[in-house]
Amino acid sequence: MRQNGDNVKVLPLIICAAMLPAAVCTSCGDNDRGDGANHMYDASLIGNPQSLDPQYADDQSSNTVIQNMFSGLMRSDAYGNISCCNAASYSVSDDGTKYTFQLRRDNYWFIDKNRDDIMDKGEYFPVTAGDYEFALKRLLDPRMQSPYAWDYSCIKGGESIIKGELSPDSAGVRAVDDTTLEIELEYPCAEFLELLAASPASPCNEEFFTSTKGRYGLDDNSIMSNGPFYLRQWFYDPYGHHNILYMRRNDMNSSPEDPVIPAYLSFTIERSESDAAELFKDGDIDCFSTLSDSYSSKKYAITGTKTMTLGLIFNPEDKYFKNENMRRALACSIDREALDETLDSDLKAAYGIIPPAVNIAGRSYRELSADVQFDSYDLSAAAEYCEKGKKEAKTASVEGVKIIVCADTFDSRCLHFLSQSWQDSLGMYIGIEDVSREDFFRRLEEGDYSIALYPLEGKMPTGLSVIRQFESDQWLRGSAKDGQYTSDILRCDDIPSLIEGYAAAEKEILSRYSFIPLFYKNNYVVAGKDNEDIFLIPGSDALDFRLAKNYG
Repeated sequence: MRQNGDNVKVLPLIICAAMLPAAVCTSCGDNDRGDGANHMYDASLIGNPQSLDPQYADDQSSNTVIQNMFSGLMRSDAYGNISCCNAASYSVSDDGTKYTFQLRRDNYWFIDKNRDDIMDKGEYFPVTAGDYEFALKRLLDPRMQSPYAWDYSCIKGGESIIKGELSPDSAGVRAVDDTTLEIELEYPCAEFLELLAASPASPCNEEFFTSTKGRYGLDDNSIMSNGPFYLRQWFYDPYGHHNILYMRRNDMNSSPEDPVIPAYLSFTIERSESDAAELFKDGDIDCFSTLSDSYSSKKYAITGTKTMTLGLIFNPEDKYFKNENMRRALACSIDREALDETLDSDLKAAYGIIPPAVNIAGRSYRELSADVQFDSYDLSAAAEYCEKGKKEAKTASVEGVKIIVCADTFDSRCLHFLSQSWQDSLGMYIGIEDVSREDFFRRLEEGDYSIALYPLEGKMPTGLSVIRQFESDQWLRGSAKDGQYTSDILRCDDIPSLIEGYAAAEKEILSRYSFIPLFYKNNYVVAGKDNEDIFLIPGSDALDFRLAKNYG
């Protein structure tokens, strides 16, 4: 039996390390300014959280609150290493299919029971192994319709449960007693501890869940915390202003060995990123996350991490690009080395699908599996594909085609190099059309496009979550049948096979020419110069404030 304890690196033959938190907002802290603790952080949520249920929520606002409100068995550090969080230790069977966790006895739920009183009056009680058993079985339950269920289908019985063939009670998860949890897998899974470090594996107390009568996570009376902060107030009026979500430190879950640094988190709920940006410029909030690269590092503490892959997708009904040879022609005519020379630090030319923010064993996956292996640049081949495609499409030229671009995500001027190169090398006249985010997805839904520059991110901080979008996202047409990518990757039992599994999935998807990667793009944490250690969680795009320090 192999064993691991707190703050011990995971054995590489068992587990893929996490890629979270990939972005750390850091300024040049000065110890003379104090320890930066007990600050009340003011920040913004873009849109009202849809749900604070960790097994269900998948919007950015919800993810940020959940990240700061819950904690799980495992956690990841800023370098992508896994260690114990609420598990005091764990062991793994020799065949890699059975995990036994011993829980810490000092992790507590908190229920705020007196919201009208300015003093904290609530109830604390310990988190038990049964809370994790209930959460993981609930996650797999098809009635739950969790967007994360397939990510956890490696749990014994998971796939059959998700398909409705078995009861959730038959899942290989068992609370032996209050502090001992056993999880049995169908097969060894290199990423399993990473999955347990992600928010969907947060605990859920069955008695409290039942007491909410279907409203779990939907208001401030229907949720409780076992993490760094608890929810004090959540007010939202869709027709009004001054919408807020207010959190306080859960002091029972903070200790000198595992501190929670800020005392409070105060979020305004804004309608758009531009509204949050205005608040930040006016000094009303301490930080925010953004895709914009327009902020000065001389004035602000800024960290960018390439969490997104931008690639071309095609309308399957388009008269030109439903033809594979036409798509091949575009792909083979892209000189990414030359393209890279036209880009600033916000973007990097992408050959592959999984962005650099995904880490394995403390290193970027893109360092471990260089994406240049997918380079298809070949102008003569591109010309041949173009001529074949035009004959098959019964057309002499390609005209009236535009790439629609979400202007809120990307500066389309970076596409002009490609537009000109396609015109010069293939005689294809492809324009560029900037649209709002709302119009971008409306036009995808309505099929009102020929080509779109699609922003690809996972929903969790794993490469599996990125690849799985090709099975679940309706606009990514390179999907395998019956979740084959997910199944193959989850069955990788060590890091070398995991890297090979990711690369094989990328290669297969790219061979379909339904998604042509162009750029890896930064997501930024922007904060005042007096702030340090605000983490951005790729995939969920949540901000983690547990260790945040303010020296102002």
